[in-house]
Amino acid sequence: MPSDCDVIDDIEDMVTPHEPTPHERQFSRKSVVPRARRRKALPLPEELQADSVIPGTQKVWVKTWGCSHNNSDGEYMAGQLAASGYKIPSDADVWLLNSCTVKNPAEDHFRNSLRKAQDQNKTVVVAGCVPQAQPRMDYLKGLSIIGVQQIDRVVEVVDEAVKGHTVRLLAQKKDNGRRLGGARLDLPKIRKNPLIEIISINTGCLNACTYCKTKHARGSLASYSVVELVERARQSFQEGVCEIWLTSEDTGAYGRDIGVTLPSLLWALVREVPEGCMLRVGMTNPPYILEHLEEMAKILNHPRVYAFLHVPVQSASDSVLMDMKREYCCRDFMRVVDFLKDKVPGITIATDIICGFPGETDADFQETLELVKKYRFPSLFINQFYPRPGTPAAKMEQVPAQVKKQRTKQLSALFHSYNPYDHKVGERQRVLVTEDSFDSQYYVAHNKYYEQVLVPKRPEFKGQMITVDIYDSGKHFMRGRMVKDTAVISPSISRPLQKGEVSGLAQVRPAVPRLFVCWNGHACELLCVRVCVCVCVMRVAVGLHTLSIPIYGAVWFFLVTCRDSTHSDTPETRK
Repeated sequence: MPSDCDVIDDIEDMVTPHEPTPHERQFSRKSVVPRARRRKALPLPEELQADSVIPGTQKVWVKTWGCSHNNSDGEYMAGQLAASGYKIPSDADVWLLNSCTVKNPAEDHFRNSLRKAQDQNKTVVVAGCVPQAQPRMDYLKGLSIIGVQQIDRVVEVVDEAVKGHTVRLLAQKKDNGRRLGGARLDLPKIRKNPLIEIISINTGCLNACTYCKTKHARGSLASYSVVELVERARQSFQEGVCEIWLTSEDTGAYGRDIGVTLPSLLWALVREVPEGCMLRVGMTNPPYILEHLEEMAKILNHPRVYAFLHVPVQSASDSVLMDMKREYCCRDFMRVVDFLKDKVPGITIATDIICGFPGETDADFQETLELVKKYRFPSLFINQFYPRPGTPAAKMEQVPAQVKKQRTKQLSALFHSYNPYDHKVGERQRVLVTEDSFDSQYYVAHNKYYEQVLVPKRPEFKGQMITVDIYDSGKHFMRGRMVKDTAVISPSISRPLQKGEVSGLAQVRPAVPRLFVCWNGHACELLCVRVCVCVCVMRVAVGLHTLSIPIYGAVWFFLVTCRDSTHSDTPETRK
């Protein structure tokens, strides 16, 4: 059922137990409940008829494409399904495909997986930005959809899908007219890496970039409260996490809809970070970080915050930026970079560039090349422009495909012409070890500047902060060896969860039975204790020859009341 703050504003979400009158629709919102639509074109095989299907017993594969925000959503959906009894392997009965709409290749991968699932007669549920932005696409017909703000209802949707029903939940969450950040942050979750927690601090943004399809899916800015985010960070550290990533479509815009700022949130979070753990701030656009540069510099200098910031420039040409509606000029971007490099020595600035945006001339592209030559960004995300359906940029006059490819190759060649870490060979660094390398030959660690350091694969290093000497470097990494007789800092937190273990189960588990030691020496629930007490009372009464019908009645009432109260102590009944 929708919560009190849910507003069902999509006709595909509106279903009722009867056909209400217009007056009832207006004044009896509580009568509007989800109702699954039965598939007509996709009959189930006999072994999967609805009356023989038990939801929660199937295997569900959750596949996610895209940004860290989308990955966090995928982790939440997997966690809720596992907490409800579903298994989460790759050889599954149900495929939950969590899509990305940023670029054509990401959507192509999603569509290929969708076709593969249908060819194998899998039950398919789709989620993420693609169906949220374009739910009426032909290839999505007959499929159940989980909207980006409805991930807390994934179990409902999958339950219905395995019965052969189609459910589409696409509404936005609102409270008194104000758009909310999304689902609760304390939901069960299966972290891809048990040592890293991804926290979305807000969803949506304040911009209207002409090339962006994500805005169609995530919408306008909606921030979580500082209290919610601090509590989520605290819970994560209690579950053994040693690194937190703050993510959103634009972290710099955080709080503008609720009257707070990004620096105020970061200071509140920094106080919760234990020794040996680190906090990473996600992508922010230049306009919203400019007014907070002084405070951001102080925060990024904090020993438990990575001196790292992802600030997309997209182009160094002001005319191109204007066509993109980016709301800043190249000089604004340079001011951000220059200030932070001066106030936060060694800081890593990552950026994005789009090659071949409509109307980009050779002169425009040359300005972008000069910007990269000047700053020699150690982390540069180069994207060939893809016109996304329904965006203003898709209707502009396009740069020829061959020109886009040539510019992308030219910028990539420039990026690979320098090695940003060669001068660090010989340094001694403290690094936090969090994951395996792609080839599984090393552990991956990061230093204060979020630069990647490969270290020997020794189990005792995982989740620890160690000191290493840098002896080699590559384009995207350094290699380090452990310094003997140096301290290994173990975060002052709990044992990390095992890979695949569900976090946050305390939020959905029934209350733990209250145990006592009975007269027979066994630990039993409260009901058993009360039975023992009643038996003793009856024995005494019999011994005194005073047992009567009223006493029998009182004992029976006591037992029934005890049984009802004991079995009603669950989160569902306490609401």
